[in-house]
This record gives sequence, structure tokens and C-alpha cells, in this order.
Amino acid sequence: MLFTRIALIVLTSLSLAIPLAKAQDMPELLASAPKSHPRLFLPTSEENDCKAKIEQDTLLRKASQHTIELADQMLELPLLQYELEGRRLLDVSRACLRRMAYLGMAYRLTGNPQYAQRAEAEMLNVAAFSNWNPTHFLDTAEMTAALAIGYDWCYQALSPEARVTIRQAIVEKGLQPSLNRDWWWIDHSNNWNQVCHASMVMGALVVYEQEPELAEQIIQRALDNIHYGMDVYAPDGAYPEGPMYWSYGTSFNVLLIGALASVLGSDFGLSQAPGFLESSEYYLHVSGPSGDFFNHSDCRPRNGFSDLMVWFAERTQNPSLLWRERPLLEEFLSKEHNPDGHDTRLFPFTLIWSPPLQDITPPTELHWQGNGEVPVAFHRTSWEDPNATFYAIKGGSPSAGHGHMDSGTFVMESDGVRWAIDLGMQDYHSLESIGISLWGEQRWNVFRLGIKSHNVLMVDSQNMDLNGEIPITKDVADGPFPHTIVDTTEAYTGQLKSARRGIGRHEHGTVVVRDVVETLDRETEIRWGMATRADVTIDSPTHATLRQDGKQLELVVKSPANAQLEIYPMDPPPNDYDAPNPGAKMIGFTVKLPANSEEILLVELRPGSGSSKYISEDAYADW
Repeated sequence: MLFTRIALIVLTSLSLAIPLAKAQDMPELLASAPKSHPRLFLPTSEENDCKAKIEQDTLLRKASQHTIELADQMLELPLLQYELEGRRLLDVSRACLRRMAYLGMAYRLTGNPQYAQRAEAEMLNVAAFSNWNPTHFLDTAEMTAALAIGYDWCYQALSPEARVTIRQAIVEKGLQPSLNRDWWWIDHSNNWNQVCHASMVMGALVVYEQEPELAEQIIQRALDNIHYGMDVYAPDGAYPEGPMYWSYGTSFNVLLIGALASVLGSDFGLSQAPGFLESSEYYLHVSGPSGDFFNHSDCRPRNGFSDLMVWFAERTQNPSLLWRERPLLEEFLSKEHNPDGHDTRLFPFTLIWSPPLQDITPPTELHWQGNGEVPVAFHRTSWEDPNATFYAIKGGSPSAGHGHMDSGTFVMESDGVRWAIDLGMQDYHSLESIGISLWGEQRWNVFRLGIKSHNVLMVDSQNMDLNGEIPITKDVADGPFPHTIVDTTEAYTGQLKSARRGIGRHEHGTVVVRDVVETLDRETEIRWGMATRADVTIDSPTHATLRQDGKQLELVVKSPANAQLEIYPMDPPPNDYDAPNPGAKMIGFTVKLPANSEEILLVELRPGSGSSKYISEDAYADW
């Protein structure tokens, strides 16, 4: 096997160790690789097996039909134009990738040359662009990936002249620009590292016969540096940039693994990187029964079907990973879809990656906790009950990739309602187009990203310490009171002497959020807050009733005794550039604590389906 010729190099960054090819091995690997097309992801030799799998599964047959039907509609679309949105060409690149995936797969499934001919026209069109906007290199990366797939999958039907033109575009507008400077993403630990290296490797793997030295350089560079992007999965799979960016970065990591394995016969151990496969459990558990994410960091509240999760289910032989995905796939396939745009651009890969979708059983674990750069913990009472209680908490630092000022934040839902919410991200272009820099100090002036919109303590109206690292210090999955505790002290460096926060659920149904804080040598003002879209009635200084969708939740402040509940408005937000937050408000209280004192801030969230039984202080002995 090829893998036996590959030397093992141990990477010292964090705990990640990946078997890599030595530079002198790469020419041999490429020399023995297949020279025919298609060879990327679905070699010709595997087509019949893929088609047989599709034919034997009702949902996959529908997914195949959807792919062909949408490809039919794409035949009538106008060709893409070079249109920047601010500094980005990204939407155009992603639309091209979507078209190549659908048209290419439709051609592979049917053999009908009209799909390949349209793909050829699309590729020649973008090949004629003056550039693929390398100043924002994600744009160049996704365009390179698009043409690599279209060129490889449709190769047999492309004219000889088109093959040359498309190949030259991949080289001159994709691969070579990645080498013309020391790009920051090459050795950086976020999704750009994954997307850019994967896309460049895909381009290299379809042109290596004509450009062997260039291909060797591109592939070796990726193998030498992809660990920076993959280190973040260690040790348990908690992805620091949140579930939305997990989908983005991880999908290209899977494309990288699939491209290497399908052409060079090995993924070089990438799939076995610490925490990588386990990250599918993170994505499984990060959504509550309502379908909403714990959308920490830059993340929207929910997502649709994840084509990526079928790859993990097949690779780990764990069909329960698809417990949430199967109904989402059924919903997806029942809808009409716009052939234009860039959503679901990797959906056709479902047909390659997916295991059989029959007899998906629910997961067995009701709890998941992951450490790492941004530790998280998720608890739920059931996978099968849509009214189950779900609560989650995170640590980490606002300085993490795509981070918010949300260390120690929580979400909570019960009875099918998300009561404690996170507003989520704001569209980048809406801010950048008016000159706001999202990656510096101005970031924290954006309401949805700053401290005032999150379910955290705010001390003396100050921001959190950007460098504070918030660990999970205790995590209890079972018993009468499953709970998680984070040490939030470093979030309040110079503001508090110490701070600990925990969230748990007593066996009779009440969810509690408990903070233990110690002040420094001055009087300190602390605001406790919980964002919600429920209608809120304040019944007394320490009791409020939240109502939404015909359900209700009681919020009771047990400590401090002098708390006075109030509502802090969230819509309209404070700045004219902030996104609106219709229906959102924050229920909370502000207290002043003496110097050198310790105080407990204890709030109970009592679902309408629960009870108000007394919770003994013994439950909090380890807090």
C-alpha cells in the first residue's frame, strides 16, 4: 500500500500527531497515482457501487432526483458575473462551486452530456475573470475547488480546448497566487487554514500530470500545515468557532481527506487527528430539541440538513449521528429550491458519503462535554421528546476565532421553547460596508457581539478581559442533578477577585444558574441577565413569568434577597449600525456588592411542565 511508504512525522503543536509524506516521497506518490479522470472523490471504478447504494435507499433516491432536477434548472441560469460584495467575491465563488457540484454529479449519475456542456460554459466563463480576488483568499480557494470538481467530474465530455483553458485557470488564478506571498492562513488555526489548503490540494490533484512540481509543492505545504487548523479539535472535538463555522471548516477538511484518499490512496492520518471524528458528537449535541443551535460565537440560530454529518456517520459507523439529520433531509427534499445562489453547495456529496439512511436509532448519551480552546457542555433530558429540557454552557475566551463577549453564557429550552437565547451573529457586510472593522476593538461595540447582549455577568458596565481563559472545572452527567461549572474568574480580571458559574437541572425539572462571586476592595456593581424572546411579566421583585407559544416559564431569583428584576431593552439596539432584534429583551437584575465580600447569585428557571419543589443547598456543595 502507498501508506507503507509514508514516514511518520510527529507534530508538536498541541497534541496533534499526523503521519505525513516526506518531501522526497511526494513525486513517487504522484507517479503511482491514477492518470485518468474522474478521480476526485468518486473514481470511475466506484460509480456503480455508488449508484447501487442510491437505488437501494428511498431517501438517497430522492436526493439523487433532487440533484438532477436542480441541475436541470441550472441549465437555464445566466452565467455568473464578476461582482464584488464589499471586499469579497465569495458569493460568486460559492455559487460556482454549487453549480459544479450539481451539474457534475448529474452528469455522473446520468451520463447526459448537457450537464457537462453547461459546466464547461460556466468554467470557461469564470476562467476569463481577471482574477479570483486573491486579496480575500477564501474567494480564490472556493473558486479553485469549484473548477477542480467540474474539470475532473466532467472531463470526458469537455472539449480539448476547454480542458487546457480550465486547467490553466486553476494553475494561474488559483494555485500560483497561493504561492506568491506568505499568506497568513497557511499556518493559522481557523477555518481559513482548512478551506484554503483543501481547495489548493483539490486543484493540484487534477493538474499534477501537467504541473508535477507545482502539485508537489501545494500538497506538501498542506500536509505540513493543516495541523494548525486541525489542532483546534483536540482533545474532544469541541470546535471553538461555533457550530456554523464547524460546518464550514470541517466540510473542507473532509474534502481534503477525501481528495487525498481518492487520488493518493491515503488520507495521511488526517481523519485520526485528536478530536476530529469526535467533533461530530459536538455537532450532534449542540442543537436542542427545538432544532436551534447553542449558537455561540459567530453563528446563526439554526441550520438545515448537514451533508457533512453523513460522512461522519459512515466513517464512524455510528448511524445515530443522523438522528437529527434524517428528518431535516426529508424536509429539505420536500421543498422547492432556487437553482441560483450558493446554499447547500456540497449537497450532492451526500450521494457519495452517505451510509444507508434506514433504521436510524436515537443517540444513547444525553450529555456531551468537550474541553479545548472553547470548552462546552450540553445536557438534555431526552432525544425523542420534543418538549425535553435542554441547557448548555460555554467557557473559552472572547479572543477565540469568531468569538463573542460570551464566556460563561448559557442557553436553555423546555416545552419546545428556547427561553434563554443567543442573538447570534450579524452579517459581516452590513458592518464592513460602513467602515466597521470586525477584527479589532470596534468588534466589541457591535451589540450582538459585545457583553451587553449575552447571558453573562457584567461587572461595573465593563467588557470582559479579552485574554481570560474560562475552563470547565466540574461536569456531572448523571444522577439527580446533572450540571456543569465553569471558572469565570479570568473573564473579570481586575473586576472581581473570583467568579464561578454553574448550570444544572434538578430531577424535578427546575434548571438553576448559580454564580459565586468575590469582590475586590471596592464596591462592585453586577448585572445578571438572560436574553429571551418570550413575553415577560414581572410579578414581584424576584419573580417573573415568561410566556411563549402557549407555554410558560417561571424565573425566580433565590439570591440575593435584595434583587429587583427588570427588563433591559434589546430592540432597538443602541447603534444605528446594529441589526434589529425583534421581540428580544433581557430579563435580569443589577446589585451592588460591598468591597471584599462574597455573594451568591442564584436563579431558578421553572418550566411549566416542572415543579417548584425546594432545592436543598446540599446540591450546590461543590460549587
